[in-house]
Amino acid sequence: MNNVTPIKKMLAAVAATLAAAVFSLAAQAAEPLKIGYSDWPGWVAWEVAIEKDWFEEAGVDVEFEWFDYVASMDAFAAGKLDAVTMTNGDTLVTGSSGAQGVMILVNDFSNGNDMIVARSGIKSVADLKGKTIGVEVGFVGHLLLLNALEAAGLTETDVKLVNVPTNETPQVLASGDVDAIVAWQPNSGQALAQVPGSTAVATSKNAPGLIYDVLAVSPASLATRKADWEKVAKVWYRVVDYIYDEDTQADALSIMAARVGLPAEQYKAILDGTKILSLEEAQAVMQQGEGIQSLYGSTKISDDFNVKYEVYADPQAIDSYIDPSITLGM
Repeated sequence: MNNVTPIKKMLAAVAATLAAAVFSLAAQAAEPLKIGYSDWPGWVAWEVAIEKDWFEEAGVDVEFEWFDYVASMDAFAAGKLDAVTMTNGDTLVTGSSGAQGVMILVNDFSNGNDMIVARSGIKSVADLKGKTIGVEVGFVGHLLLLNALEAAGLTETDVKLVNVPTNETPQVLASGDVDAIVAWQPNSGQALAQVPGSTAVATSKNAPGLIYDVLAVSPASLATRKADWEKVAKVWYRVVDYIYDEDTQADALSIMAARVGLPAEQYKAILDGTKILSLEEAQAVMQQGEGIQSLYGSTKISDDFNVKYEVYADPQAIDSYIDPSITLGM
């Protein structure tokens, strides 16, 4: 009988440990999915779902955090977010440093918002030969520039590049220190507005699909909470339908414009430079393929660019960065 008390104590200790583990798992499951997003139309669109409590209706707890773009990637890399909105190319950059994201949604592709804006007197990309261009080297604008130069029969050696953070490009162009800049909205639009006679000599509309904008999720979060991410995806396509419905588009525009502090009529032009993908269009993009019509092909182009320009050393395993199952399963 003397052994009964120690056994009871041992069983009680085991039960307490199990209870604590169960409580910990439950607490983790109850935590909201944390998503970082920033000022790009295909990501500002999430604001519609936030404003209308659609995540709550879908039965998933989500917490969106607003960042400057690069800061959002830094927060994701630091493990402070479950997911972040990025371009497909920048998803590789973040992953190469050890913070891999898995692209489960393609929100849109840039369809004019990314621009090469040149000062007065420069009318074409060919006119940039021998000129100085401000661009954030190693980021998506650099890729857009190289693609435009190639189309015009030029190479990077035909121009002089100055490394300029994208959010500073309007001021740099206005200063006269460079002849052109590469930026995306709202920075590209600001440059056009601030510099008299300036012209967009090339835009992402010339290469649709070169720049895809995505939702990238940490592998751990995707593995443990895939059902919740499926709910997030369903909410996203509810947003897409709301934006494209003529009866509700004005309300969607109003919500999105308010988030970034612009009049709705001004934001309409910015939204028009973004091709937000319907579910059917996204499903086509998520198919394996070469070239910019496929997320896989476009991401391979970005990977080649990143290695060539020493953004990182080794080519990335593209397939490990893309999980089409949620999109294709809808």
